Amino acid sequence: MDSYKNFVGLGVAGNFALHLEQAGESADFKDVVSEDPNGPKGVFPFYIPGREGQLGVYPLSCDTIILPKEACNVQPEPEVALICELTYDAEGNVSAITPKFFGAYNDCSLRKEGAAKISHKKNWGEGTKGLSRTLIPIDSFEQGGIMDRYRIASFVRREGMMMRYGEDVELTGYSYFHGKLIEWLKNQLNTQEDFGPLEPIKNYLMEAGSPAQAIISIGATRYTHFGETNFLQDGDEVIVVVYDNDKYCMNPILSMANRGALEGEGISALIQKVVRG
Repeated sequence: MDSYKNFVGLGVAGNFALHLEQAGESADFKDVVSEDPNGPKGVFPFYIPGREGQLGVYPLSCDTIILPKEACNVQPEPEVALICELTYDAEGNVSAITPKFFGAYNDCSLRKEGAAKISHKKNWGEGTKGLSRTLIPIDSFEQGGIMDRYRIASFVRREGMMMRYGEDVELTGYSYFHGKLIEWLKNQLNTQEDFGPLEPIKNYLMEAGSPAQAIISIGATRYTHFGETNFLQDGDEVIVVVYDNDKYCMNPILSMANRGALEGEGISALIQKVVRG
């Protein structure tokens, strides 16, 4: 999965109600003041092409999650990723974000206290993020567009048992979606400062030569009880499925996941084997 090495990788924090609390991360944002207390908390980078240090390591894989060598709790974060085109003005501000495709994404994250920035828990090397090979074209990222009829579900297969990891939810359940999300994203990319767990994204984009394309993960969904209380183990299999609710419902998707047969029109699936680094 080297197709996206020139894309900038960004994520939205806190765009689904209660996820930050479940992940034990709400305290990280206690000093971050936002205009909307129910809205997302900020944008974090997970990959900056050409950058020195950890953020310059390409983390995407379509089939593997590599756990860190040291003992650390790791959780998958089932999300939807938007594949976007970025346009800049003469001052280097992002003037337009145009979503072109969407697909299943795993914003796999370390659960460790004391990390100064969100990104410190997001990219610990190769094979630490997941994106489906199957992406679905976006006709319009507005109400009434194709994404309105899609849902997201996730599972972990452990020792032959398939467990629901994230709640099965509709994509329109995101706190910010459609044009509201795009406008918020533009503002954050252009104005977000180096404060608390957040980083100055505009500076990073300019230093990277103003990348024309981006992978933007738009927020993790809520966990089931199993997902909230269980961390990844060597040998697990992580499954994230984005599916057309006009064609499928939950039980057939679970059955297809059990059989390892998540293919067909209206499905973007990501299946990753978990291994120890």
